[in-house]
Amino acid sequence: MAQHLSGFGLGMRRPHYRSYIDGTAPVDFIEVISENFMIPGGKPLDTLLKARENYPLALHGVSLSIGSADGLREDYLKELRHLVDIMEPAVVSDHLCWTRIDGFNSHDLLPLPYTEEALGVVCDNIGRAQAALGQRMLFENPSSYILFPGAMTEWEFLGEMTRRTGCGLLLDVNNIHVSAVNHGFAAADYLAGIPMDAVGQIHLAGHVQGEHLLIDTHDQPVPPEVWALYRAAMALAGPVPTMIERDDNIPELEELCEELDVARGISAEAAGERIAA
Repeated sequence: MAQHLSGFGLGMRRPHYRSYIDGTAPVDFIEVISENFMIPGGKPLDTLLKARENYPLALHGVSLSIGSADGLREDYLKELRHLVDIMEPAVVSDHLCWTRIDGFNSHDLLPLPYTEEALGVVCDNIGRAQAALGQRMLFENPSSYILFPGAMTEWEFLGEMTRRTGCGLLLDVNNIHVSAVNHGFAAADYLAGIPMDAVGQIHLAGHVQGEHLLIDTHDQPVPPEVWALYRAAMALAGPVPTMIERDDNIPELEELCEELDVARGISAEAAGERIAA
């Protein structure tokens, strides 16, 4: 039976598998990259099934390619639906991006122009994906390094996308900061323009300074400026399931859990401030 997602979680990464299988990791839920488990049988799926007995699960994809002009891959949707049926996740999510065209997969989360034409393509693809999976999906705001001329801002695009399709948002606070710095817009304007009632999950992560731009790397602790933006998001959104992504330079589980405690504290403080207001 699918479970409800709440509280504070971590991405389930290989160095910490044993703690999740044993149920000793002090987290409220786990998230995995969907494609890593979209294979029939085998040890990876068995590992996830064991962890799933202990924790609510979020499936987070990187290859749906919701922005592809040539539509979605039928075989991919069938494989993802099979995983969903086995795992009964609380959340299924992917990214607002495109990754492939004409059978070529870039294995990168490529940006979209925020135009009416692109919005139509994205909404059509979301409708097909949600119908194929039999459930509402969440889509993550991307980190970006270039901007296309467009008719709307990213937050306006996301808002209209949720209105037309009924999908939800996975709000990546680090990505907001990275894109805001890279493109010179105010992160506060982004938060103010997001339909917070559509936000079903929040991601936190770290980044690095490149030669000219911030780069979303998921290999550093959450920095102070992202924590500050998270506080602002929680003040607007209320309690939203929150997790930390760490995909490289992965520390001991205890260190990640200490970082997750910071998120718990910020969320509690924001809740107190909302009550006082």
